[in-house]
Amino acid sequence: MASQIELAQKPGDVQTEGCCVEGTHSQPPALNDPEAIRAEVQLHYGRVAEQQLNGRGGQDCCGSDFYDLEDLSQLPDAAVNSSRGCGNPNAIASLAAGETVLDLGSGGGLDVLLAARQVGDTGFVYGVDMNDSMLELARRNADNAGATNVAFRKGDLEDLPLPDDSVDVVISNCVVNLTTDKGKVLNEAFRVLRRGGRVAISDIVVDGDLSGMPVSEEQIRAGLSWAGCIAGALTISEFTHLLQAAGFHDIAIIIEQRYTTEDFNGELPPALSNLSPIMLQDLLQRFTGSSIQARKP
Repeated sequence: MASQIELAQKPGDVQTEGCCVEGTHSQPPALNDPEAIRAEVQLHYGRVAEQQLNGRGGQDCCGSDFYDLEDLSQLPDAAVNSSRGCGNPNAIASLAAGETVLDLGSGGGLDVLLAARQVGDTGFVYGVDMNDSMLELARRNADNAGATNVAFRKGDLEDLPLPDDSVDVVISNCVVNLTTDKGKVLNEAFRVLRRGGRVAISDIVVDGDLSGMPVSEEQIRAGLSWAGCIAGALTISEFTHLLQAAGFHDIAIIIEQRYTTEDFNGELPPALSNLSPIMLQDLLQRFTGSSIQARKP
């Protein structure tokens, strides 16, 4: 059961632009309260969807910065502007014509629509999301894009509304960190994949751990936003362990970018505001945008 962890070694190899770290100064829910966390995530992303549905939302996050502009130009603006991703899972998924794909936490449908183009008329792409407003937005975007090989279903990622062995590829973009039982999410991804299927995930991952600071890890996570994709981020070792426990092989986690203070919109939470600039930068750079790949044997 091989696993691989890669870090870009040259400064030019790591992007420094970040995303999905907005709202870090909002009052966070207790880390041990899954229902409160779920409610925060629902509220935050519901607002993003409602803004687009009502024609009031511009692009105030950089989730589309990871995509080819020509590809984005062929999609509805609302699909692009509602993106809150931290990478481009389609770029690492190596999708082929005729494959069946599942997007975990499909949001406004950006990655579903891009995947639909890659798998073609003989393939199919499912998007699963728990937010009614996001599902409404995604379906509208699919209609506007003329996509006929897609379907959006309401469901929890811990209990996917798809049968066993039904998809070839599972993708996800900055969503696993939002869930409160990541082990169940990865177990479900394994369940719905066919033998030989693969996952291609972009997510926020902690490089190393959050030790060596004058504040505890609990204080750091409690002060950050779960809905902003930070407080719930796994470490590289935790992500690897959960993938292995789910049954995945050939695990590769590649750091694509590191975050800086400039990526954190708004004022810092009190727990971090007294850190020296050097210490704060050291802490925030441990949060990375990474690509995660694995295979079901």
